[in-house]
Amino acid sequence: MKNSPRVEDITDLGRELSDATLRLHHTIAQKAGLSGTDHKYLGLLTRNGPMTAGELGQRSGLTSGAVTGLIDRLEAKQLAERRADPDDRRKILIVPNAAQIQKLLGPSSAKLERRIVAHLKTFSPRDTQVIERYLKQTIQILNELAESFHADESTPGGC
Repeated sequence: MKNSPRVEDITDLGRELSDATLRLHHTIAQKAGLSGTDHKYLGLLTRNGPMTAGELGQRSGLTSGAVTGLIDRLEAKQLAERRADPDDRRKILIVPNAAQIQKLLGPSSAKLERRIVAHLKTFSPRDTQVIERYLKQTIQILNELAESFHADESTPGGC
């Protein structure tokens, strides 16, 4: 029976995955004329749908000033727009422009998805359950840590 990988090896692979993910998204973003960060936050907006600038800030961890700059840049590229909330006209929603996003990022996203889906199909159902559990729990840990680090911002070296 093959030896199980050491926890340290898996941790190193996690770092490599994070680095490769950043590199890929930066490359896709650059090709589309975006920064890597703007590309990732556009993805967040696209997946979650229209939201206020405050909600975008809360989900992204960006300051209100950084969110305003992000929205300005996305509007300039016609990837999102500010619209009055039909339920509360005092609120402004940030609405992704699906057609423009598809035009700009669709081919790269489709290529990535095809490759990942084909890769996942090489695993057994049990393996995919383990992968899913690992990813969900890791996402939860990362989100919890981000929240705790954010709460510690008032303390120097709080991270």
